[in-house]
Amino acid sequence: MQQDNKEYREKTIFNGLNGHSLISPFNSEKQLFDPKINLGILASGNGSNFENIIKSIQNNQLNAKISILIVNNPNCLAIKKALKYDIPYVIINHRDCNSRLEHDKLVLEKLEELSVELVVMAGWMRIVGEEIINKFKDRLINIHPSLLPSFKGVNAIQQAIDNRVTITGCTVHYVQKDVDSGSIIIQAAVPIKEQDSKETLRKRIQNMEHIILPLAIAKVAKNIRTSFKDNK
Repeated sequence: MQQDNKEYREKTIFNGLNGHSLISPFNSEKQLFDPKINLGILASGNGSNFENIIKSIQNNQLNAKISILIVNNPNCLAIKKALKYDIPYVIINHRDCNSRLEHDKLVLEKLEELSVELVVMAGWMRIVGEEIINKFKDRLINIHPSLLPSFKGVNAIQQAIDNRVTITGCTVHYVQKDVDSGSIIIQAAVPIKEQDSKETLRKRIQNMEHIILPLAIAKVAKNIRTSFKDNK
């Protein structure tokens, strides 16, 4: 199964639609950092992208360490994955806060406490405020299940099906004030089949998310470290 998955990924990346790459821009060059880039992960749901980041680190695809998983939902399944891989986590339940600003402040304090360099929103179902965005300018990224700028916001996969487009995909982008509007880092295209349901399409999009998110993290990490050296 593992070999089949590897072959699927290679075929998808290098053959793509009509012989063209489905991923753009694609760069498989491994980035090495000393010390490793320090990540903070924000998650609200199943944690599949969170787990994939962990596995990318374990198999030396990604030269990083995860200092903290922050979840806003005590029932978030990403917690189980944090326990499985012995990753520190904290629950900052937005329902326990009096305002979005208060919740953002608690999240920001935890990220700063651990000297997080790059924040990855991996299924984080909250709009982050300007204080976090400004503090982590060009160091806060999100993965979204569409080819932005198409189908922003919630239910992006269903939006694509309802609009009868033939190609959708996923995008990793920098986070800005307006939802799903930041500069695009990397995208992957996924064809929509005539027989697709929301769930079958979601699964294929997630397969591509698992490929491009580590690539995006490596690319942004390189930019962060290069910027740091330039400013010394």
